[in-house]
Amino acid sequence: MLNTVLHPASSPSALPPLLIVHGLFGSARNWGVIARRMAADRDVIAVDMRNHGQSPMLPSQSYPDMAADLAEVIETHGGRMDVMGHSMGGKAAMQLALTHGDMVDRLLVADIAPVAYSHDQSHHIKAMRGLDLAGLTTRSEADTRLATQMDDPALRAFFLQSLDLKATPPRWRLNLDVLEAEMPKIVGWPGTKGQFGRPTLFLAGADSPYIQPDYRAGIRSLFASARFAKIPGAGHWLHADKPRAFEDTMRVFLAR
Repeated sequence: MLNTVLHPASSPSALPPLLIVHGLFGSARNWGVIARRMAADRDVIAVDMRNHGQSPMLPSQSYPDMAADLAEVIETHGGRMDVMGHSMGGKAAMQLALTHGDMVDRLLVADIAPVAYSHDQSHHIKAMRGLDLAGLTTRSEADTRLATQMDDPALRAFFLQSLDLKATPPRWRLNLDVLEAEMPKIVGWPGTKGQFGRPTLFLAGADSPYIQPDYRAGIRSLFASARFAKIPGAGHWLHADKPRAFEDTMRVFLAR
């Protein structure tokens, strides 16, 4: 089963647990602050997706397989949850809702649509492979070395959260070979049919191109109750760009 991080409710209520599903190259730890704050009145469970973090390293990164992983987590923790997924995690959450709809109460999809995209994230894998791991002992030194491969300091900080400096030698907590091989599936969409009728919010960064207006008809054909919202001043990494606005929007949508 996937590695999970449980944040117990500070003041338990009747709200169902919340499952947080990270995106490509992420991990449960990326969502620690938001998960802890959302756990004020409900249990929150964040997962490491397959081939990420502490979860099993497996030969596939298909959305049916990722959705099955999530279904196993939900079944283990009571059988029904609210689900929030970002990017790759949002597609996995949509696949889950369309194929295991009885397990999902409310669905929040963060900055992704059920479409195949033309972009490719393999250049990030090349940059991570290009990092010289020999003799690394500090994250600051890793950042200095990775800067020769990657200009964006925010992206470097994000990727370096998946670098295990305690291992001998240091290693990435990412199955880079499988993620590279499965990249067409990750940026694609399996064309899943069906319909999920429970409340669904597609939350976009206002500066992100990932959810285009002409996607809405296709989204509503799969998610009949879909609503749409944007966070001003945020891009694709909307939870990192505007964490409190993201959290507040999620809390309002998931309230009963």
